[in-house]
Amino acid sequence: MATRSDTPTRHYDEKLETILKCAAKIFAEKGFHSTSIRDISRATGMSLAGLYYYFRTKEELLFLIQERCILTLLQRWETVNPDEDARVRVRLFAENHLGFFLHNMHEMKVMAHEDESLTGKFQEQMLVLKRRYVKILMDLIGEVQGRESGRVIDIRAATFALFGMMNWIYTWYHPKRDLPLPQLIEQMLRIYFFGLLKGGESAEPWFTAEAAERDDVTFSLWRNLPD
Repeated sequence: MATRSDTPTRHYDEKLETILKCAAKIFAEKGFHSTSIRDISRATGMSLAGLYYYFRTKEELLFLIQERCILTLLQRWETVNPDEDARVRVRLFAENHLGFFLHNMHEMKVMAHEDESLTGKFQEQMLVLKRRYVKILMDLIGEVQGRESGRVIDIRAATFALFGMMNWIYTWYHPKRDLPLPQLIEQMLRIYFFGLLKGGESAEPWFTAEAAERDDVTFSLWRNLPD
């Protein structure tokens, strides 16, 4: 008698996850346009016919990687309490974003470098998801600004400034040398909200994560797959 863990759907999902993780690593190392399906076939040990059972084109494969990243971020965000202070939610957004991508660095590089490699319907579908994700942070920053007095900052510029701080972290961050995730987020938010000269003086409690640093498994995009 088949158990739930033996179902064809689960097997399909696990095989697809293996393919996506492997493809993300190769895309990150070689670039999307320089990677062939044969490269992925050799890396996964699967035949070309076996791979094409899960996707039709290399572009669809890239779309599936990017889609899974954004959907995972959106699903994780849904667990955040909407009644939290807006500044706390900005920290939680940064924690969600950085925590996820620090444990999925190949996927982060693919998201950053292959942003314009999708075309047609794949590009349109990703734009819808990305705009939905960006709007979350844009609304949060607008809410924070709305409750504070003083000079009004362009919300679009402020939103992409924070994304800029977070999205290129894969180019320099080394876990063994740099700050642990909670302290990294705190430092980024100090610089973002108060600047380099005044950031160290702030004693705002919402900078500090309430929970201890979470296990790597919590952040992994691929369930229990070997690195």
